[in-house]
Amino acid sequence: MQGILLLDKEQNKTSRDMVNELNHIFDMKKIGHTGTLDPLATGVLVMCIGKYTKLVDMLSSLKKEYVAQIKLGIMTDTLDITGNILKEESFIPPTDDEIKKVLNSLKGKIIQTIPKYSAKKINGKKLYEYARNGEDIVLPQNEIEVYNISLLDNSNGIITIKAEVSKGTYIRSLIEMICERLGIIGTMSSLVRTKQGKFSIEDAYSIDEVKKGLYKILKAKDVLEYPVYDLSDIEYNKVKNGNKISIKIESNYVILLYNNEEVAIYEKDNDLYKAKIMLI
Repeated sequence: MQGILLLDKEQNKTSRDMVNELNHIFDMKKIGHTGTLDPLATGVLVMCIGKYTKLVDMLSSLKKEYVAQIKLGIMTDTLDITGNILKEESFIPPTDDEIKKVLNSLKGKIIQTIPKYSAKKINGKKLYEYARNGEDIVLPQNEIEVYNISLLDNSNGIITIKAEVSKGTYIRSLIEMICERLGIIGTMSSLVRTKQGKFSIEDAYSIDEVKKGLYKILKAKDVLEYPVYDLSDIEYNKVKNGNKISIKIESNYVILLYNNEEVAIYEKDNDLYKAKIMLI
């Protein structure tokens, strides 16, 4: 079993839970995911199996799209509906135009504060461990990019948004910023990752479908939008030894095949291409 599997993560399971389930189903340990989803969240979780775990970092960097709901008038310690309620207050519902103005202000590169209930490590310790122990710590910040964000619905004290964002984005933090700019407290009440890279939730399989064998294993050429190049015998002998090769392709990356099997991903290095990820 070697390749990439698109899972539709179920609610109340961690991303690690899904790895553990696949370990059991496929009877193998070498499986990794490409972007943590909170237990509350559902949706696309790209899993790398076998030698394709080498692609985890590359696939983690792909754009992600989410649909999230914000419940207004409530604030929790985890920034989502599963947390302890810190405050509840009445509010005047914002208009669609007010929400759209705030959403537009968040487009582009912005600085977010990472939630205290997250797996981000500081000094070798996860932030949620500090939070659960009641230890104060300055929350780190990072730069993210919001490629697109739009309003889907605004009714009954719940705002539904769709956002396409870069790696490292915490939707809970984005929602916190939205609420601050609206001047209304709120918390994330649901989250679905609808896309990662070029794949949508419609392409993903439930864990029950995987257990029944109703799934498809993908390869790098299926998930990465890089050109594919078929190696000659001479070129293959160079590649398997990790040597640079000359390829007449205009692309920063290329997927190399030999006898219809993926053997490596090479990256441009001046006039040549060098090994980025070996798949043999």
